[in-house]
Amino acid sequence: MFFDPIYWIVIGLGAALSLWASFKVKSTFAHFSQFATSSGLRGFEVAKRILQDHGIYDVNIEPVAGSLTDHYDPSTKTLRLSESVYYSESMAALGVAAHEVGHAIQHATGYSMLKLRSNWVPIANLGSGISIFVLIAAMFMGGVATALGSTLSLVGIALFGCTTLFTLITLPVEFDASKRALLTLEQGGYMTEDELRGARKVLNAAALTYVAAFVTSLLTLLYWLFRLGLLGGRGGNE
Repeated sequence: MFFDPIYWIVIGLGAALSLWASFKVKSTFAHFSQFATSSGLRGFEVAKRILQDHGIYDVNIEPVAGSLTDHYDPSTKTLRLSESVYYSESMAALGVAAHEVGHAIQHATGYSMLKLRSNWVPIANLGSGISIFVLIAAMFMGGVATALGSTLSLVGIALFGCTTLFTLITLPVEFDASKRALLTLEQGGYMTEDELRGARKVLNAAALTYVAAFVTSLLTLLYWLFRLGLLGGRGGNE
């Protein structure tokens, strides 16, 4: 594996895509953080009002350290906004705050894909934790060319596939949260049309990170399918 040029091409493409997506979201967020919205509302204030607009009163909102560390925790019904979002009146801040509220709305309304993603977390964690060891063992056992290698290959692919599936399930959850965010910002009159365009660009850039994670995981999965002989007829140590 360590001397396989295909492996390094896959890893390189995944790393390049992830770095590009990370740069894109950070630069877009930084750009639209410079423009305050006409409402004068800060991120946490907009989040609170949108929650109330949807009849949700049992979600706590609190600041959290770090940059772009914003997230909604369904286990405690807590909306955590980074300080650059919590206290800011910018287009970027309101877009991100509304996006995270979108997850709280998903939770409150029983959105099926959010439920599936939450239930899949422990399975994905298990897969990401041990799949690489099983896959490497399968490779050294000869992949599908041997009985033990074949068994280990199938187990390893299944485990890694759980992680890839998690990144796929995440996409509609995040896209839906952004759609809800932009709709509520518009319907609630929290942002003008020009301001909404800025928020939309920030959320679209953020979505790229999830797309990059899925593509990277899928490429890696395809590599292992090929490397172990499950795709294209190539056997483990060949």
